[in-house]
Amino acid sequence: MPAYAIVPAAGLSTRMGSTTGGSTRKQMAVIGGAPVVVHTLRRLDAAPGIARILVAARPEDREALAARLATEHLSTPVEVVEGGETRQESVRRALEHVPESVPFVLVHDAVRPFVEAETIARTLEAAEQHGAAIAAIPVVDTVKQVERSGATGTRVSATLPREKLVLVQTPQVFRHDWLREAFARANDEGFHATDEAALVEHLGHSVFVVAGSPRNWKITTPADLELAETLLQS
Repeated sequence: MPAYAIVPAAGLSTRMGSTTGGSTRKQMAVIGGAPVVVHTLRRLDAAPGIARILVAARPEDREALAARLATEHLSTPVEVVEGGETRQESVRRALEHVPESVPFVLVHDAVRPFVEAETIARTLEAAEQHGAAIAAIPVVDTVKQVERSGATGTRVSATLPREKLVLVQTPQVFRHDWLREAFARANDEGFHATDEAALVEHLGHSVFVVAGSPRNWKITTPADLELAETLLQS
């Protein structure tokens, strides 16, 4: 099943603060001698079933990232395209570069550099069967719903049944035609979501869940960068 992979890498990383290398964007921070996004692309390159990778980057990062990738000699063709101000806009723009003949599109966070080939394979297989699939892991902690008030503080309003909850990761894989239609409807209705699965759900399609991995975590804070560096060294 040939699929194109889209890697949104144009985020501003507002939760990162200052990082190594003088960049505040976590996807461009250097760990283990390469930007985080390059480590992620190496994982996607090693996974079967991906015909091409599109990286949606900020305009100021495109030239440097393309030059860095030219030294990687990846076996999967990689194209750096211009991203947008939001994740949704970045993926939408990258989707314009996917030929209509490509049946499936995989989306993976630029800052999940430890994704395993088995997770990618499971998600691709489930999408081929169901049309839409995402990787996720179970919730192990008790989850509380809260109400916040500036006057009285924060109070618990409900305890959510964790057996019905999962923590969503990427990759997320969809039928190409579903994803295009989902973005078109979202644009028409002004609907915004934090991941592509929500757009496809909004269209009315079921999204199936496959087992992710605790190793497939998302780099978000400076402490995460330190941990990633340690993991790469080990």
